[in-house]
Amino acid sequence: MRRTPLALAAILAALPAVAAGPGGARQQALLRLLRQDCGSCHGMTLRGGLGSPLTPEALAGKPDDLLVTTILDGRPGTAMPPWRSEITPEEARWLVARLRRGLAPREGLR
Repeated sequence: MRRTPLALAAILAALPAVAAGPGGARQQALLRLLRQDCGSCHGMTLRGGLGSPLTPEALAGKPDDLLVTTILDGRPGTAMPPWRSEITPEEARWLVARLRRGLAPREGLR
């Protein structure tokens, strides 16, 4: 029973890092990747192309875990490649959160 407070403290200490996501430079790199690499199939405005739209409206109702798994492992039998070698699970979760909020028109293009 003495472990419970320590385990809880460790979990609470880790929460800000998870909520904050990757650092600023990595966030910009991920947004560029989103616009350029994901945009090559999902459209440069992310409104769809070969791949489905990545707009907040299109993602509504889709579970975060499904989207994170799709980013990391791709979709076998489709053009969606796995990104696990380039993106961590935490970064994929951050990307899903950013997509759900929507991107500004020029965000990630610099």
